[in-house]
Amino acid sequence: MPTTPAFPRIALAIALGALWLPGAQANEVSTLAPVLVTGEGGATPLQPSARTEAAKLQRVPGGTNLIEPQKEPRLATLRDALDFQPGIVVQEFFGGIDQPRLNIRGSGIQSNPVNRGVLLMQDGLPLNEADGSFVIGFLEPRNSRLISVRRGANALSPGATTLGGEMDLQSLTGTQGDGISVDGGSFGRLGLYAAKGFESERLDGRLSVSHDKSDGYRHHSSSKRSSVQGNFGVRGDRFENRTYFSYTDLEFDIPNVIPRSRLESDPRSVMGDYPNDPVNVYKRDPNRKSRQLRLANRSYWGTEDLNQTFGVYWQNIDDTFTSPEVSYPTTGHTYGSQWQLAGKLSSLDYRLALDWARSNMDRELHAVSPEGGRLRELANYDLQAENRSAVLGLQWHLTDQFSLVGDLKYTQAVRDARNRNNGISLNQDWSYASPKAGVLWKPSDALRLFANISRSNEAPTYWEIISASSPAAPQRLDLQRATTYEIGGDGTLGSGDYAANWSLTLYRSNVRDELMHVSNANGTSAGTYNYRGRTRHQGIEAGLRGTLPGFGAGAFDYRLAYTYSDFRFRGGEFDGNHIAGVPKHLIAAEVLYRVGGWRVGPNLRWIPSSTPTNHANVSGTQQDSYALLGFRVAYQHDKHWSAYLAADNITDKTYASSYVIRDRATDAMPTFLSGNGRSFSAALSYKF
Repeated sequence: MPTTPAFPRIALAIALGALWLPGAQANEVSTLAPVLVTGEGGATPLQPSARTEAAKLQRVPGGTNLIEPQKEPRLATLRDALDFQPGIVVQEFFGGIDQPRLNIRGSGIQSNPVNRGVLLMQDGLPLNEADGSFVIGFLEPRNSRLISVRRGANALSPGATTLGGEMDLQSLTGTQGDGISVDGGSFGRLGLYAAKGFESERLDGRLSVSHDKSDGYRHHSSSKRSSVQGNFGVRGDRFENRTYFSYTDLEFDIPNVIPRSRLESDPRSVMGDYPNDPVNVYKRDPNRKSRQLRLANRSYWGTEDLNQTFGVYWQNIDDTFTSPEVSYPTTGHTYGSQWQLAGKLSSLDYRLALDWARSNMDRELHAVSPEGGRLRELANYDLQAENRSAVLGLQWHLTDQFSLVGDLKYTQAVRDARNRNNGISLNQDWSYASPKAGVLWKPSDALRLFANISRSNEAPTYWEIISASSPAAPQRLDLQRATTYEIGGDGTLGSGDYAANWSLTLYRSNVRDELMHVSNANGTSAGTYNYRGRTRHQGIEAGLRGTLPGFGAGAFDYRLAYTYSDFRFRGGEFDGNHIAGVPKHLIAAEVLYRVGGWRVGPNLRWIPSSTPTNHANVSGTQQDSYALLGFRVAYQHDKHWSAYLAADNITDKTYASSYVIRDRATDAMPTFLSGNGRSFSAALSYKF
């Protein structure tokens, strides 16, 4: 498939040609123009309130999450924002400011570095490169007002077709979150954050800066990140435009994996601390250095009955990922556009959207010398990725309680690669449809039930196409495809202050040609292949939160999330085995006693059963079960001052937070990443 600019020109022409619609039909629409309210708690089409976003998710016939990060006492890492959320699995790598493994329904289980399976978005526009990869460390939850997650094929964006779905981080705007904060703790943790904004009837703006550093729990695990983010908004009666910019500078050392015996006897160590270690981390110096500059703009025209949204974005990346064996310097530019027309016709809601994205990247591969980390060039690639997507979505309200929902996405994906050193090239392209059909039934305000069947498709990223095991030649890979069946519901038990909110989703995904990224004996990348046999992902995603009466004027706030993941091979070489990478049971719970400005209580993160680290499920190589107990004390003095004190892993449990994945392994191989030991952290914040 040629990578011509025809599709973006067509998309832009359609978008510009449709601009007359809101004005041309304004006299035919009987509803009044929406009142655009600014300030704390206000909402506009491009910055919806929590209530507005919740109502949007209620129209999705499947599993979703709505997270308000600013309500969390601590936001030092992405896990702080995503903890206690059903269906979202976050596995920390080194416990600092690094690259936690994000997983939804088995998306990108084996990817290393963690880079695919979910479409990450910032304010409604993609943050991924056009090949589907991302650097998760670029996310800044302290600058997010809402995090909206549509799990699996419930994703709404035309470019989101993977098994994991999409996650949209929506920025604070205007004077929301104005203030300064400082936090620190064990292992040299220090975090600084400051933000200030302005707003008037028609204009608003905001700028935030942050800097974080950590020495790390293990040897060779220091990290630091600096970030600047800002946005500017202009509003009219039926128009809104927002401009966003961000710059992130991220660096961290990689302690790499150790054998089980070392994990149990010396969890803070790395390979190289002992004389006979086959790999010396200090000499090879694995690390990652990533920088991204991003600019984006979105506009909204119209009313709820008929409206359009148009967005454009550009981002530059300078990223060097160095494993103990291979270094991958990557530079490139990604740019894209997105347009949507949405409205209502009697009992029918509709939306038509187009999405286009292109990345031009240069990636080199260098062999890392065992002595002193010297580099030797293996390959030099010119990479061009492009996606062209369209979606037609319909929701037919048969009655006030019952509706049918259907989406049809069509995508053209291009992945071209050429090795400048030897002229070898591989141009791959795929065209595929990702349909979804679902039903929604809401018999009362306290109960919502849903079911859907959907198709997901995932093209490989360049981290899969360009392999360290064969650096001179790119490899041809097939799409990963899945058909998913899903049922569930959510609602409220009881009423008043002590009502409980619950959610429950059950799904089964039948997957073909699953992308399997595996590691070699030393724990570094050994390449990716399509599994020649079927696989099955199925699970349960359940959540419960609410309040119970306490002592006197106090009350107990509780949260519980349970994620069950049963992923298996259904044929082929590993028929019947568990797919390595995700814990079968994951339980996260918290209870906080709230009285006055105080919140005090314990939390638990529990993996009650062992997890395979290789697809052959070799005995003795699994990640052992563990339970981590924590405790928090948070205090809000008035509307200005707040503070918290937190203790994590109070029992100082030795455990593996994550691991590398192989087809087969032995107990002597370096496999595990040590989780943090007992730690303490504290913060003080002042809001203007």
